[in-house]
Amino acid sequence: MSIDQLRDTKIAVLLGGSSAEREVSLNSGRTVIEALQSLGMRVVAVDPSAPDWIAQLIDVSIAFIILHGPGGEDGSMQGALQMLEIPYTGSDVLGSALAMDKQRSKQVWQGIGVATGGFVMLHAGTDWQAVIDRFDKVFVKPACEGSSIGMSIADSASGLRKSFQLASQYSADVLAEQFIAGPEYTVAILGDQALPSIRLETDNEFYDYEAKYISNDTRYHCPSGLTQSEEVEIAALSLRAFHSLGCSVWGRVDVMRDAAGRFIVLEVNTVPGMTSHSLVPMAAAAAGMPIPALVQRIVELSLQGGR
Repeated sequence: MSIDQLRDTKIAVLLGGSSAEREVSLNSGRTVIEALQSLGMRVVAVDPSAPDWIAQLIDVSIAFIILHGPGGEDGSMQGALQMLEIPYTGSDVLGSALAMDKQRSKQVWQGIGVATGGFVMLHAGTDWQAVIDRFDKVFVKPACEGSSIGMSIADSASGLRKSFQLASQYSADVLAEQFIAGPEYTVAILGDQALPSIRLETDNEFYDYEAKYISNDTRYHCPSGLTQSEEVEIAALSLRAFHSLGCSVWGRVDVMRDAAGRFIVLEVNTVPGMTSHSLVPMAAAAAGMPIPALVQRIVELSLQGGR
């Protein structure tokens, strides 16, 4: 089905929600709504934090999910829409849930040989010094959050304990991931295609929430500076990481490059941001695809069974 067949129907854009990424989702949602309206679509904005949100979905032809974080990106909304028999954009329940869970996604990658950093799950009784002795320096992050919320770096036992306490405010499951010193890249996925990679550069210690959504000093390099063969390599790795979790339609894969030149997968995002600072629209533009065309392709892939 093409988007032209939807012109006399109603499309719901699911935005906002109640996760820690609510404000990012509202900004992303506005971008998607404007894009759909520019394509001549009838759009209704639906915020699942409203008590009557399900009633607002009556007679919609498809739901465009642009909810970030728990409740929208973790499979729960996808499952609800399936029960309501409403088509939706993006990955299905399994792909969404696996990608949102950093522990289990890394376990899948380790099992099939996709390069990803070593990690350990943290809890209140963790031997903090033993973790530092093993990895020297770590990223500490909630296992089921996005946008670097609750994430910090630790290189001492006391610092690790404080980082754990910060991350545990957002998730009961917290992991410490091997710190990788090197450039960070992101690869947008659209169907079976990897869009041009973007190299991220920030003056912050890492690409944190401020660098992603607030700072105007973050540098985005697209072309990323990779050779043609390296671009092929990072694209193949990103597609494999994405599809191995059962993800489909669209998303973003975050990758680091270590001192030996190896690409290391960090995580997969199944509902990436669509704000003015967001990376998928930037990669799409580099491929000659403006935001309305990107949104149209996401809808069409979803309707064509891109999952």
